[in-house]
Amino acid sequence: MTRKLTRRDFLKTGGAAAGAGLALPGALEAAASPSSPATVSGAAALHLRQNRPLVISSGNGHRYRHDGELTCVETVFKLMTEGADVLDAIIEGVRLNELDPGDTSVGYGGLPNGDGVVQLDASCMHGPSRRAGAVACLEGIRTPSAVARDVMNRTDHHLLVGPDAQRFARNMGYTIEDDLNSDLSRARWLEWRRRTDPSRWPSESDEQRIGFLAGQEMVRDGLIDPEHYWGTINCNAINPAGALAGCTTTSGLAWKIPGRVGDSPILGAGLYVDNEVGAAGSTGRGEANLYNLTSFLIVENLRRGLSPLDAGIEALRRVQANTVEPRLLNDAGEPSFNLRFYIVNAAGAHAGVSLRSGGQFAVCTENGPELQPFESLL
Repeated sequence: MTRKLTRRDFLKTGGAAAGAGLALPGALEAAASPSSPATVSGAAALHLRQNRPLVISSGNGHRYRHDGELTCVETVFKLMTEGADVLDAIIEGVRLNELDPGDTSVGYGGLPNGDGVVQLDASCMHGPSRRAGAVACLEGIRTPSAVARDVMNRTDHHLLVGPDAQRFARNMGYTIEDDLNSDLSRARWLEWRRRTDPSRWPSESDEQRIGFLAGQEMVRDGLIDPEHYWGTINCNAINPAGALAGCTTTSGLAWKIPGRVGDSPILGAGLYVDNEVGAAGSTGRGEANLYNLTSFLIVENLRRGLSPLDAGIEALRRVQANTVEPRLLNDAGEPSFNLRFYIVNAAGAHAGVSLRSGGQFAVCTENGPELQPFESLL
């Protein structure tokens, strides 16, 4: 396990070294699968060394940490510029959020489903090796991102789900816990149950309606962060050698119907990476993203030569055009939900795009971490 990192370490090593735009020792090897290092030489190697390393994530990737350790994006940047594989660095970064009970959108203390059970989803993609792994409806393990990486590295499959995903993780040596609720997540679930009045659950459709309204009441009352009601952290990165990778991990929609799987573990929806083109990942309403496979669409837009911003905005137009159900539209006829994407291309250019206005995303470069505003469609 990686040692604890401090901001002083970051400023001394990772940030300063990357500022020159040079590959650090091991960075070229980081462009390959951890088990299959690539050989890069000649003009191609020189071109790779000119990449500007960058990490982009949802805003909780630079969530303030009271213990003074590095945030997710700082951790990823430091590790990958010191030579760690780009995906391994990302997994080490997002696990900080997965293990933090204060981030109720992922991992331990994530907001549970309607039965009070924390079910987790995650996916990861490693650009240079063209490999990917994912898990869905995983219970009892705080770091689903690491299990998704094991699916990628240790199996011939892309996605494992439910009790069998847990069984796989147990066989890989993970500790299984009976309950991933923190005191905070349990208290919020109990409040949701109080507001829904279980005696009025005669059908699934009514359960969905009541559950949604109670959740929105809690958002309006300030009991939960609206971002955490929908959940998730996505983190994508390009290292000094030009290697791309990404990971999306989540506890999913708060108080979802048990067994619901959103976009996060689905390749092309919650995450898509093409090492020759770029990477995109998402947070927000998973069902809208699943219908459009929007992360894949964004990367294909990059392949057509669009900038990260234009690629993202064009994809959001597709989402808007395909949103026609009256229950998903506001009085102006626009989608009433939000959907956000975090995009980086193979040259290191980036953008954060949002269906609706407001909010910030996180970026880390040799200049350190910062929060930037989204460009929105509506």
